[in-house]
Amino acid sequence: MTGFRKADIVDDFFGTAVADPYRWLEDASAQDTKSFIEAQNERTMAYLRNLPTRPAIAKRLSEIYNYVRYGVPVRAAGEVFYAYNSGLQNQAVWMRETTPAGASVFLDPNALSADGTIAVTNFEPSRDGAWVAYALSQSGSDWQEIHVREVATGKDREDLLQYVKFTSIAWTPDHAGFYYTRFAKPGTVAPGDESKNNKVYYHQLGQSQDDDRLIFAQPEDPELSFHPTVTEDGRYLLLHVWRGTSPKNRLYVKDLTADRDFVQVLTQEDASYHVVANDGTLFYLLTDLGAPRRKLVAVDFFQTQEAKWRTVIPETDAVLADCHDVCGKFVATYAKDACQTVSVLDRDGSVLSQVPLPGVGSVVAMGSRPEDPLVYIQFSSYLYPAQIFAYDVFANTLTPHFKVGRTFDPERYETKQVFYTSKDGTRVPMFITASKHLPLTGQHKTILYGYGGFNVGLTPAFSASVINWLEQGGVWAVANLRGGDEYGETWHEQGMLANKQNVFDDFHSAAEYLIEQGYTSKERLAIQGGSNGGLLVSACMLQRPDLYGAVICQVPVTDMLRYHLFTVGRYWISEYGNAHASKEAFDVLMRYSPLHNVRPGVLYPPMLITTADTDDRVVPAHSFKFTATMQEAAPPDAVIYLRVETKAGHGAGKPIAKVIEEQADICAFLLDQLQ
Repeated sequence: MTGFRKADIVDDFFGTAVADPYRWLEDASAQDTKSFIEAQNERTMAYLRNLPTRPAIAKRLSEIYNYVRYGVPVRAAGEVFYAYNSGLQNQAVWMRETTPAGASVFLDPNALSADGTIAVTNFEPSRDGAWVAYALSQSGSDWQEIHVREVATGKDREDLLQYVKFTSIAWTPDHAGFYYTRFAKPGTVAPGDESKNNKVYYHQLGQSQDDDRLIFAQPEDPELSFHPTVTEDGRYLLLHVWRGTSPKNRLYVKDLTADRDFVQVLTQEDASYHVVANDGTLFYLLTDLGAPRRKLVAVDFFQTQEAKWRTVIPETDAVLADCHDVCGKFVATYAKDACQTVSVLDRDGSVLSQVPLPGVGSVVAMGSRPEDPLVYIQFSSYLYPAQIFAYDVFANTLTPHFKVGRTFDPERYETKQVFYTSKDGTRVPMFITASKHLPLTGQHKTILYGYGGFNVGLTPAFSASVINWLEQGGVWAVANLRGGDEYGETWHEQGMLANKQNVFDDFHSAAEYLIEQGYTSKERLAIQGGSNGGLLVSACMLQRPDLYGAVICQVPVTDMLRYHLFTVGRYWISEYGNAHASKEAFDVLMRYSPLHNVRPGVLYPPMLITTADTDDRVVPAHSFKFTATMQEAAPPDAVIYLRVETKAGHGAGKPIAKVIEEQADICAFLLDQLQ
């Protein structure tokens, strides 16, 4: 598919001329862009909807997804709430537990839109259980609106908070209101500044948002964002202060019992700091300062010299992923080789017990209260749908809290963890899930999945689409690439900025391992990734087109020279670098930027690129420009399709109906191309 309009646009990067002929596709509202989308979707759907395997795949996916799912219970005073999906509901429903044996619907987002494209993105009860502040997102947008519902009546108040993105909700101890963050009202700031100058406000129930009180702002540094929380004792308002997506943050604290300003306790942005608990002015911090795999330290917030810090839980060979304060003990989640375990430790850091998890897998989420010995743990693995367990820290017992059904036979499959060697000799783990007793004939259709960035680790997690792929006879492999947090901050740093090529080398080596060990062949190996993972698979395909049989590239970042100019793209500068700011960064980004490394005449593997018209995190222009560039350069027999979803955003909150449709298209595409 060729013949797109090309603009004569050339940028100068430190003496290097770089053409950008499809920049017009950055304007999503332009008629030319709309015509491009329409033509691409018409072509793609004509192909996908005629694949003979697709109807049966869609039917089976609907069956697999049709199982009961629960979220971790949220407790406030005597109230208990939890998310629930009966199976094929587009959005999970929030339930209120009315008796130990029963619950009623408290908040149903499915009733708010006919197509299920309104999602609940935040749910925070007041401490007395009288109110719930909740946030809604439309069409997958990062922008949210906060509403307040009375628990006793189930009715919403008139309170409505707008211009909100990535906020927490921190109720005050008197339950009269909460702290939150917001940005400027649209139209009051220059274009491009809509997500700058984050500010902390206090909202008092019953008042207009226009009357909300400004609590804190730092206009001299407009790139900072704030995450307000109130300590369990109700005395301190904490601000975790972030710059983009960097894991390094600041900490500010305000004494709510005194009329004083915030004390800027930690301001160097030299490490990550997360407050776990406090005993008066003594705060327990989870940090990677001097400990890449993290430790827990005790710090007096008014005597913060590092020499006075006390290590409570020292760094070990496992990553200290999370920590909760429960009845004077610490319930800590550890990750070793991307598998998670949970330990209970005393206040002095001594280990008291190990939580008897049901197997090798991941702690997806944990819910606790400092005064309650019962901890809710959500556990999952590739063959184990996420299930909620109740753990008693005194009895050391783990019991299922909600019953979860299964719509497949897990006994047919198994997950193995292997370790392979990357190009520079680094040992990298990988999970391989497939049929038991799989013959290593080199003929199995295989998907290799990866992410490799932003300190995000890939621990074992359940997916109905993976089960469908296994039932099709496929192999599912997940490589734990550098750039994630599988081995702490050092592992992350080895895959960011100038080290980004390590991530691609790790992925290439994973593919070579799967082929060498007899799982698959180059012709039957597909690679898949989304967002930063979409950058991963597109860059890897361009570097080694001979190594892969097909590519699923979802909501990708592909224009590495201009990514920071769109919506919140500048948040990622700490991860990727800025090609406009330095020649060194330009040289690094130009070497792997997918948009700028397409070679004319090369027969690249069959490729399905997916995006959404309402994605305001990784804007669809990345996919549009990359598709146009690929299709223009490709030989006539190349297979390059673009699938543009509507009202789906970056992925969070996507309705189940749309998820099933997209996964059916992906599976049918791969079965057709991996011959």
